Amino acid sequence: MFDVLKERLDGIFKNLRGKGKLTEEDVAVALREVRRALLEADVNYKVVKDLVERIRERAVGRDVLESITPSQQVVTIVFEELRDLMGRDVVPLVIASRPPTSYMMVGLQGSGKTTSCVKIARRFLKGHKPLVVACDHQRPAAVEQLRVLADQAKVAFFGPEPGEKDPVGVARRALRFAEDRLYDVILFDTAGRLHVDEPLMEELEAMKSLVEPEEILLVVDSMTGQEAVNVASAFNERLTLTGLVLTKLDGDARGGAALAVRSVTGVPIKMAGVGEHLEDMEPFDAGRMVQRILGMGDIQGLMERVQLTADDGEMEKMAESLKKSRFTMEDLLTQIRQVKKMGPLDKVMEMLPLPENMKQLRGAEMDPKRLRHVEAVILSMTPAERRNPEIIKGSRRRRIANGSGTTVQMVNQVLKQHGQMKELWKRFGKSGKKGFKLPKLF
Repeated sequence: MFDVLKERLDGIFKNLRGKGKLTEEDVAVALREVRRALLEADVNYKVVKDLVERIRERAVGRDVLESITPSQQVVTIVFEELRDLMGRDVVPLVIASRPPTSYMMVGLQGSGKTTSCVKIARRFLKGHKPLVVACDHQRPAAVEQLRVLADQAKVAFFGPEPGEKDPVGVARRALRFAEDRLYDVILFDTAGRLHVDEPLMEELEAMKSLVEPEEILLVVDSMTGQEAVNVASAFNERLTLTGLVLTKLDGDARGGAALAVRSVTGVPIKMAGVGEHLEDMEPFDAGRMVQRILGMGDIQGLMERVQLTADDGEMEKMAESLKKSRFTMEDLLTQIRQVKKMGPLDKVMEMLPLPENMKQLRGAEMDPKRLRHVEAVILSMTPAERRNPEIIKGSRRRRIANGSGTTVQMVNQVLKQHGQMKELWKRFGKSGKKGFKLPKLF
Protein backbone atom coordinates (compact mmCIF):
# COMPACT_ATOMS: atom_id res chain seq x y z
CA MET A 1 0.00 0.00 0.00
CA PHE A 2 2.71 2.50 0.94
CA ASP A 3 4.94 1.84 -2.08
CA VAL A 4 4.73 5.39 -3.50
CA LEU A 5 5.21 7.02 -0.09
CA LYS A 6 8.10 4.66 0.63
CA GLU A 7 9.85 5.59 -2.63
CA ARG A 8 9.38 9.32 -2.00
CA LEU A 9 10.70 9.20 1.57
CA ASP A 10 13.61 6.98 0.55
CA GLY A 11 14.66 9.59 -2.06
CA ILE A 12 14.36 12.43 0.47
CA PHE A 13 16.50 10.68 3.08
CA LYS A 14 19.05 9.62 0.47
CA ASN A 15 19.59 13.30 -0.39
CA LEU A 16 20.02 14.13 3.30
CA ARG A 17 22.59 11.38 3.83
CA GLY A 18 24.58 12.66 0.86
CA LYS A 19 25.13 16.04 2.52
CA GLY A 20 26.90 14.92 5.69
CA LYS A 21 26.60 18.23 7.57
CA LEU A 22 23.07 19.65 7.59
CA THR A 23 21.82 23.22 7.82
CA GLU A 24 18.38 24.49 8.78
CA GLU A 25 17.73 25.14 5.09
CA ASP A 26 18.56 21.50 4.25
CA VAL A 27 16.05 20.32 6.86
CA ALA A 28 13.42 22.80 5.60
CA VAL A 29 13.78 21.55 2.01
CA ALA A 30 13.52 17.93 3.15
CA LEU A 31 10.43 18.64 5.27
CA ARG A 32 8.73 20.38 2.35
CA GLU A 33 9.20 17.17 0.39
CA VAL A 34 7.98 15.07 3.33
CA ARG A 35 4.84 17.24 3.56
CA ARG A 36 4.23 16.88 -0.17
CA ALA A 37 4.72 13.09 -0.02
CA LEU A 38 2.24 12.73 2.86
CA LEU A 39 -0.38 14.89 1.16
CA GLU A 40 0.01 12.83 -2.03
CA ALA A 41 -0.56 9.74 0.13
CA ASP A 42 -3.98 11.22 1.01
CA VAL A 43 -3.16 12.03 4.65
CA ASN A 44 -5.43 14.64 6.24
CA TYR A 45 -4.05 18.17 5.67
CA LYS A 46 -4.27 19.24 9.32
CA VAL A 47 -2.60 16.01 10.45
CA VAL A 48 0.26 16.61 7.98
CA LYS A 49 0.67 20.23 9.05
CA ASP A 50 0.91 19.34 12.76
CA LEU A 51 3.21 16.37 12.09
CA VAL A 52 5.69 18.33 9.97
CA GLU A 53 5.78 21.15 12.53
CA ARG A 54 6.63 18.70 15.33
CA ILE A 55 9.40 17.16 13.20
CA ARG A 56 10.76 20.63 12.38
CA GLU A 57 10.93 21.69 16.04
CA ARG A 58 12.96 18.60 16.91
CA ALA A 59 15.09 18.42 13.75
CA VAL A 60 16.54 21.95 13.79
CA GLY A 61 17.83 21.71 17.37
CA ARG A 62 21.52 22.06 18.06
CA ASP A 63 21.84 18.46 19.27
CA VAL A 64 20.74 17.24 15.84
CA LEU A 65 22.44 19.65 13.45
CA GLU A 66 25.79 19.53 15.29
CA SER A 67 25.79 15.77 15.85
CA ILE A 68 28.09 13.36 14.01
CA THR A 69 25.18 11.82 12.04
CA PRO A 70 22.55 14.57 11.68
CA SER A 71 20.80 12.95 8.70
CA GLN A 72 20.34 9.71 10.61
CA GLN A 73 18.91 11.62 13.57
CA VAL A 74 16.39 13.35 11.27
CA VAL A 75 15.31 9.94 9.96
CA THR A 76 14.93 8.75 13.56
CA ILE A 77 12.76 11.77 14.41
CA VAL A 78 10.53 11.15 11.37
CA PHE A 79 10.23 7.49 12.42
CA GLU A 80 9.23 8.40 15.99
CA GLU A 81 6.68 11.02 14.93
CA LEU A 82 5.04 8.75 12.33
CA ARG A 83 4.91 5.93 14.88
CA ASP A 84 3.31 8.21 17.48
CA LEU A 85 0.83 9.43 14.86
CA MET A 86 -0.49 5.88 14.40
CA GLY A 87 -0.11 4.88 18.05
CA ARG A 88 3.12 4.24 19.92
CA ASP A 89 1.94 1.09 21.72
CA VAL A 90 0.30 -2.10 20.50
CA VAL A 91 -3.24 -2.13 21.96
CA PRO A 92 -4.50 -5.72 22.30
CA LEU A 93 -8.12 -6.84 22.11
CA VAL A 94 -9.82 -6.85 25.51
CA ILE A 95 -10.72 -10.21 27.06
CA ALA A 96 -13.50 -10.17 29.67
CA SER A 97 -12.60 -11.25 33.21
CA ARG A 98 -15.73 -13.44 33.13
CA PRO A 99 -16.63 -15.16 29.86
CA PRO A 100 -18.07 -14.78 27.36
CA THR A 101 -16.15 -11.96 25.66
CA SER A 102 -18.31 -10.20 23.07
CA TYR A 103 -17.15 -8.15 20.09
CA MET A 104 -19.37 -6.13 17.76
CA MET A 105 -17.94 -5.78 14.27
CA VAL A 106 -19.38 -2.65 12.65
CA GLY A 107 -18.71 -0.80 9.39
CA LEU A 108 -20.00 0.03 5.94
CA GLN A 109 -20.72 -2.50 3.19
CA GLY A 110 -17.61 -3.54 1.31
CA SER A 111 -15.16 -2.68 4.09
CA GLY A 112 -14.27 -6.34 4.69
CA LYS A 113 -16.29 -6.69 7.89
CA THR A 114 -17.51 -10.27 7.42
CA THR A 115 -14.08 -11.56 6.41
CA SER A 116 -12.39 -9.69 9.28
CA CYS A 117 -14.89 -11.20 11.72
CA VAL A 118 -13.80 -14.73 10.78
CA LYS A 119 -10.11 -13.82 10.61
CA ILE A 120 -10.17 -12.47 14.17
CA ALA A 121 -12.20 -15.46 15.40
CA ARG A 122 -9.61 -17.78 13.85
CA ARG A 123 -6.87 -16.14 15.92
CA PHE A 124 -8.77 -17.13 19.07
CA LEU A 125 -8.82 -20.85 18.23
CA LYS A 126 -5.67 -21.32 20.31
CA GLY A 127 -6.81 -21.12 23.90
CA HIS A 128 -10.44 -20.08 23.32
CA LYS A 129 -13.70 -21.36 21.84
CA PRO A 130 -14.92 -18.64 19.43
CA LEU A 131 -18.35 -18.27 17.82
CA VAL A 132 -19.29 -15.97 14.92
CA VAL A 133 -22.87 -14.71 14.72
CA ALA A 134 -24.55 -13.54 11.48
CA CYS A 135 -26.48 -10.34 12.26
CA ASP A 136 -26.15 -8.76 8.81
CA HIS A 137 -29.51 -9.35 7.14
CA GLN A 138 -29.30 -6.36 4.80
CA ARG A 139 -26.72 -7.55 2.30
CA PRO A 140 -27.74 -10.50 0.11
CA ALA A 141 -25.72 -13.64 0.86
CA ALA A 142 -23.96 -12.04 3.88
CA VAL A 143 -25.17 -14.86 6.15
CA GLU A 144 -24.03 -17.55 3.71
CA GLN A 145 -20.65 -15.84 3.23
CA LEU A 146 -20.05 -15.87 6.99
CA ARG A 147 -21.13 -19.51 7.19
CA VAL A 148 -18.75 -20.59 4.42
CA LEU A 149 -15.78 -18.62 5.80
CA ALA A 150 -16.41 -19.93 9.32
CA ASP A 151 -16.43 -23.48 7.98
CA GLN A 152 -13.11 -22.87 6.17
CA ALA A 153 -11.57 -21.45 9.36
CA LYS A 154 -12.98 -24.27 11.55
CA VAL A 155 -14.87 -21.67 13.63
CA ALA A 156 -18.37 -22.23 15.05
CA PHE A 157 -21.24 -20.37 13.34
CA PHE A 158 -24.66 -19.17 14.48
CA GLY A 159 -27.20 -17.66 12.07
CA PRO A 160 -30.86 -16.72 11.70
CA GLU A 161 -33.73 -19.12 11.20
CA PRO A 162 -35.16 -19.23 7.63
CA GLY A 163 -37.02 -15.98 7.03
CA GLU A 164 -35.82 -14.37 10.28
CA LYS A 165 -34.99 -10.67 9.80
CA ASP A 166 -34.52 -9.32 13.33
CA PRO A 167 -30.74 -9.07 14.04
CA VAL A 168 -31.32 -8.20 17.72
CA GLY A 169 -33.41 -11.36 18.12
CA VAL A 170 -30.66 -13.42 16.49
CA ALA A 171 -28.10 -11.87 18.85
CA ARG A 172 -30.28 -12.70 21.88
CA ARG A 173 -30.58 -16.37 20.85
CA ALA A 174 -26.84 -16.48 20.06
CA LEU A 175 -26.00 -15.41 23.62
CA ARG A 176 -28.07 -18.28 25.04
CA PHE A 177 -26.56 -20.69 22.48
CA ALA A 178 -23.03 -19.65 23.47
CA GLU A 179 -23.77 -19.99 27.18
CA ASP A 180 -25.21 -23.49 26.77
CA ARG A 181 -22.20 -24.68 24.72
CA LEU A 182 -19.46 -22.78 26.60
CA TYR A 183 -18.32 -20.54 23.75
CA ASP A 184 -16.16 -17.91 25.47
CA VAL A 185 -15.56 -15.44 22.57
CA ILE A 186 -18.52 -14.23 20.48
CA LEU A 187 -18.12 -12.02 17.40
CA PHE A 188 -21.26 -10.36 16.01
CA ASP A 189 -21.10 -9.53 12.30
CA THR A 190 -23.53 -6.61 12.15
CA ALA A 191 -25.30 -4.96 9.21
CA GLY A 192 -23.66 -2.29 7.06
CA ARG A 193 -24.84 0.25 4.54
CA LEU A 194 -23.26 2.03 1.62
CA HIS A 195 -23.24 5.13 3.82
CA VAL A 196 -23.91 6.14 7.43
CA ASP A 197 -27.64 6.56 8.07
CA GLU A 198 -30.04 6.81 11.03
CA PRO A 199 -31.74 3.37 10.72
CA LEU A 200 -28.30 1.68 10.72
CA MET A 201 -27.19 3.53 13.84
CA GLU A 202 -30.44 2.81 15.69
CA GLU A 203 -30.08 -0.91 14.92
CA LEU A 204 -26.46 -0.95 16.13
CA GLU A 205 -27.35 0.98 19.30
CA ALA A 206 -30.09 -1.56 20.10
CA MET A 207 -27.65 -4.41 19.64
CA LYS A 208 -25.05 -2.66 21.78
CA SER A 209 -27.56 -2.37 24.64
CA LEU A 210 -28.36 -6.09 24.41
CA VAL A 211 -24.87 -7.50 23.88
CA GLU A 212 -22.89 -5.10 26.13
CA PRO A 213 -19.71 -5.85 24.16
CA GLU A 214 -16.17 -5.56 25.50
CA GLU A 215 -15.14 -4.19 22.12
CA ILE A 216 -16.94 -2.29 19.34
CA LEU A 217 -14.57 -2.64 16.41
CA LEU A 218 -15.03 -0.49 13.33
CA VAL A 219 -13.74 -2.18 10.17
CA VAL A 220 -12.23 0.46 7.89
CA ASP A 221 -11.26 -0.09 4.27
CA SER A 222 -7.77 1.45 3.96
CA MET A 223 -8.35 2.08 0.25
CA THR A 224 -11.20 4.57 0.79
CA GLY A 225 -8.81 7.42 1.65
CA GLN A 226 -10.07 10.40 3.62
CA GLU A 227 -13.65 9.12 3.60
CA ALA A 228 -12.49 6.39 6.00
CA VAL A 229 -11.66 9.10 8.56
CA ASN A 230 -15.13 10.65 8.16
CA VAL A 231 -16.82 7.26 8.57
CA ALA A 232 -14.77 6.48 11.70
CA SER A 233 -15.68 9.83 13.24
CA ALA A 234 -19.42 9.26 12.56
CA PHE A 235 -19.46 5.75 14.06
CA ASN A 236 -17.41 6.85 17.06
CA GLU A 237 -19.81 9.70 17.83
CA ARG A 238 -22.82 7.35 18.03
CA LEU A 239 -21.34 4.08 19.33
CA THR A 240 -18.16 5.08 21.23
CA LEU A 241 -15.75 2.79 19.40
CA THR A 242 -13.06 0.91 21.31
CA GLY A 243 -10.89 -0.02 18.35
CA LEU A 244 -10.33 0.05 14.59
CA VAL A 245 -9.60 -2.80 12.20
CA LEU A 246 -7.83 -1.70 9.01
CA THR A 247 -8.36 -3.94 5.99
CA LYS A 248 -6.67 -4.23 2.60
CA LEU A 249 -3.29 -2.96 3.79
CA ASP A 250 -1.84 -5.14 1.05
CA GLY A 251 -3.66 -3.11 -1.62
CA ASP A 252 -2.29 -0.44 -3.91
CA ALA A 253 -4.04 2.61 -2.43
CA ARG A 254 -2.05 5.54 -1.07
CA GLY A 255 -2.52 4.67 2.60
CA GLY A 256 -3.55 8.05 4.02
CA ALA A 257 -6.36 6.56 6.09
CA ALA A 258 -3.99 4.19 7.88
CA LEU A 259 -1.72 7.08 8.82
CA ALA A 260 -4.38 9.57 9.90
CA VAL A 261 -7.44 7.73 11.22
CA ARG A 262 -6.15 7.25 14.77
CA SER A 263 -4.92 10.83 15.04
CA VAL A 264 -8.29 12.25 13.96
CA THR A 265 -10.58 9.94 15.97
CA GLY A 266 -8.43 9.11 19.01
CA VAL A 267 -9.50 5.47 18.62
CA PRO A 268 -6.60 2.95 18.60
CA ILE A 269 -5.99 0.70 15.59
CA LYS A 270 -6.08 -2.81 17.05
CA MET A 271 -5.93 -5.20 14.08
CA ALA A 272 -4.80 -5.04 10.47
CA GLY A 273 -5.75 -7.20 7.51
CA VAL A 274 -2.63 -7.73 5.41
CA GLY A 275 -3.83 -10.20 2.78
CA GLU A 276 -6.70 -12.20 1.33
CA HIS A 277 -6.14 -15.44 3.24
CA LEU A 278 -7.85 -16.21 6.55
CA GLU A 279 -4.52 -16.16 8.39
CA ASP A 280 -3.70 -12.66 7.09
CA MET A 281 -4.83 -10.72 10.16
CA GLU A 282 -2.39 -9.43 12.76
CA PRO A 283 -2.26 -7.04 15.73
CA PHE A 284 -1.49 -3.54 14.48
CA ASP A 285 2.02 -2.40 15.41
CA ALA A 286 2.71 1.19 14.34
CA GLY A 287 6.45 0.85 14.92
CA ARG A 288 6.76 -2.10 12.57
CA MET A 289 4.51 -0.42 10.00
CA VAL A 290 6.69 2.72 9.96
CA GLN A 291 9.86 0.62 9.74
CA ARG A 292 8.55 -0.85 6.51
CA ILE A 293 7.45 2.55 5.19
CA LEU A 294 10.95 3.92 5.83
CA GLY A 295 12.65 0.85 4.32
CA MET A 296 14.00 -0.42 7.64
CA GLY A 297 12.53 -3.91 7.25
CA ASP A 298 10.47 -5.88 9.76
CA ILE A 299 12.49 -8.76 11.19
CA GLN A 300 9.96 -9.46 13.94
CA GLY A 301 7.19 -9.81 11.37
CA LEU A 302 9.40 -12.06 9.23
CA MET A 303 10.16 -14.33 12.20
CA GLU A 304 6.44 -14.55 13.02
CA ARG A 305 5.74 -15.64 9.45
CA VAL A 306 8.45 -18.30 9.68
CA GLN A 307 7.01 -19.61 12.95
CA LEU A 308 3.44 -19.67 11.60
CA THR A 309 4.39 -21.57 8.45
CA ALA A 310 7.08 -23.85 9.87
CA ASP A 311 6.40 -27.58 9.89
CA ASP A 312 8.02 -29.20 12.95
CA GLY A 313 8.58 -32.51 11.16
CA GLU A 314 10.26 -30.83 8.16
CA MET A 315 12.44 -28.67 10.41
CA GLU A 316 13.64 -31.75 12.31
CA LYS A 317 14.65 -33.39 9.02
CA MET A 318 16.54 -30.24 8.01
CA ALA A 319 18.33 -30.12 11.36
CA GLU A 320 19.33 -33.77 10.95
CA SER A 321 20.70 -33.05 7.46
CA LEU A 322 22.66 -30.12 8.86
CA LYS A 323 24.24 -32.28 11.54
CA LYS A 324 25.43 -34.71 8.87
CA SER A 325 26.57 -31.89 6.53
CA ARG A 326 24.23 -33.40 3.94
CA PHE A 327 22.02 -31.38 1.62
CA THR A 328 19.86 -33.26 -0.87
CA MET A 329 17.37 -32.12 -3.49
CA GLU A 330 14.65 -33.10 -1.01
CA ASP A 331 16.07 -30.56 1.46
CA LEU A 332 16.03 -27.91 -1.28
CA LEU A 333 12.41 -28.78 -2.07
CA THR A 334 11.52 -28.34 1.63
CA GLN A 335 13.08 -24.87 1.65
CA ILE A 336 11.26 -23.80 -1.51
CA ARG A 337 7.92 -24.86 -0.04
CA GLN A 338 8.76 -23.03 3.18
CA VAL A 339 9.40 -19.80 1.25
CA LYS A 340 6.18 -20.20 -0.76
CA LYS A 341 4.13 -20.61 2.44
CA MET A 342 5.46 -17.31 3.75
CA GLY A 343 3.51 -15.38 1.13
CA PRO A 344 4.37 -13.26 -1.92
CA LEU A 345 8.12 -12.90 -2.36
CA ASP A 346 7.98 -9.12 -2.70
CA LYS A 347 6.24 -8.89 0.71
CA VAL A 348 8.90 -11.10 2.29
CA MET A 349 11.64 -8.93 0.78
CA GLU A 350 10.05 -5.83 2.31
CA MET A 351 10.65 -7.32 5.75
CA LEU A 352 14.41 -7.65 5.22
CA PRO A 353 16.54 -4.76 6.57
CA LEU A 354 18.71 -4.57 3.46
CA PRO A 355 21.77 -2.30 3.38
CA GLU A 356 21.63 0.84 1.23
CA ASN A 357 23.39 -0.72 -1.75
CA MET A 358 20.96 -3.66 -1.89
CA LYS A 359 17.63 -1.87 -1.40
CA GLN A 360 16.93 -2.04 -5.11
CA LEU A 361 16.25 -5.76 -4.57
CA ARG A 362 12.98 -4.79 -2.87
CA GLY A 363 11.76 -3.30 -6.10
CA ALA A 364 13.00 -6.20 -8.21
CA GLU A 365 10.46 -8.32 -10.03
CA MET A 366 9.84 -11.31 -7.77
CA ASP A 367 8.58 -13.98 -10.12
CA PRO A 368 6.78 -16.79 -8.24
CA LYS A 369 6.83 -18.85 -11.46
CA ARG A 370 10.56 -19.29 -10.95
CA LEU A 371 10.03 -21.18 -7.70
CA ARG A 372 7.28 -23.29 -9.28
CA HIS A 373 9.63 -24.24 -12.12
CA VAL A 374 12.38 -25.25 -9.68
CA GLU A 375 9.84 -27.28 -7.70
CA ALA A 376 8.64 -28.99 -10.89
CA VAL A 377 12.21 -29.90 -11.85
CA ILE A 378 12.87 -31.52 -8.46
CA LEU A 379 9.53 -33.38 -8.47
CA SER A 380 10.40 -34.81 -11.92
CA MET A 381 13.47 -36.53 -10.46
CA THR A 382 13.39 -40.07 -9.13
CA PRO A 383 13.95 -40.59 -5.36
CA ALA A 384 17.47 -41.82 -6.10
CA GLU A 385 18.24 -38.71 -8.17
CA ARG A 386 16.98 -36.40 -5.42
CA ARG A 387 19.20 -38.08 -2.84
CA ASN A 388 22.22 -38.21 -5.16
CA PRO A 389 22.05 -35.50 -7.89
CA GLU A 390 25.56 -36.39 -9.08
CA ILE A 391 24.08 -39.28 -11.10
CA ILE A 392 22.00 -36.90 -13.24
CA LYS A 393 23.77 -36.85 -16.61
CA GLY A 394 22.70 -35.98 -20.18
CA SER A 395 19.81 -38.40 -20.80
CA ARG A 396 18.46 -38.00 -17.29
CA ARG A 397 18.53 -34.19 -17.65
CA ARG A 398 16.51 -34.38 -20.86
CA ARG A 399 13.95 -36.67 -19.19
CA ILE A 400 13.62 -34.33 -16.18
CA ALA A 401 13.22 -31.30 -18.47
CA ASN A 402 10.46 -33.04 -20.44
CA GLY A 403 8.75 -34.24 -17.26
CA SER A 404 8.77 -30.81 -15.63
CA GLY A 405 7.76 -28.88 -18.74
CA THR A 406 10.98 -26.83 -18.59
CA THR A 407 14.28 -26.90 -20.47
CA VAL A 408 17.60 -28.68 -20.02
CA GLN A 409 19.09 -25.25 -19.32
CA MET A 410 16.67 -24.84 -16.40
CA VAL A 411 17.59 -28.27 -15.05
CA ASN A 412 21.29 -27.34 -15.29
CA GLN A 413 20.63 -24.11 -13.34
CA VAL A 414 18.81 -25.98 -10.56
CA LEU A 415 21.65 -28.51 -10.27
CA LYS A 416 24.22 -25.72 -10.15
CA GLN A 417 22.31 -23.85 -7.46
CA HIS A 418 21.94 -27.04 -5.46
CA GLY A 419 25.71 -27.53 -5.63
CA GLN A 420 26.28 -24.00 -4.31
CA MET A 421 23.86 -24.55 -1.44
CA LYS A 422 25.46 -27.90 -0.65
CA GLU A 423 28.82 -26.19 -0.13
CA LEU A 424 27.19 -23.57 2.07
CA TRP A 425 25.44 -26.32 4.02
CA LYS A 426 28.73 -28.09 4.69
CA ARG A 427 30.22 -24.88 6.10
CA PHE A 428 27.20 -24.43 8.37
CA GLY A 429 27.49 -28.00 9.58
CA LYS A 430 31.20 -27.69 10.33
CA SER A 431 30.82 -24.41 12.21
CA GLY A 432 27.81 -25.63 14.18
CA LYS A 433 25.68 -22.70 13.04
CA LYS A 434 22.01 -23.22 12.39
CA GLY A 435 20.11 -21.40 9.71
CA PHE A 436 19.17 -21.76 6.09
CA LYS A 437 19.84 -19.52 3.11
CA LEU A 438 18.11 -19.65 -0.25
CA PRO A 439 20.22 -18.40 -3.19
CA LYS A 440 18.80 -16.35 -6.04
CA LEU A 441 16.19 -18.86 -7.11
CA PHE A 442 13.92 -15.91 -7.96
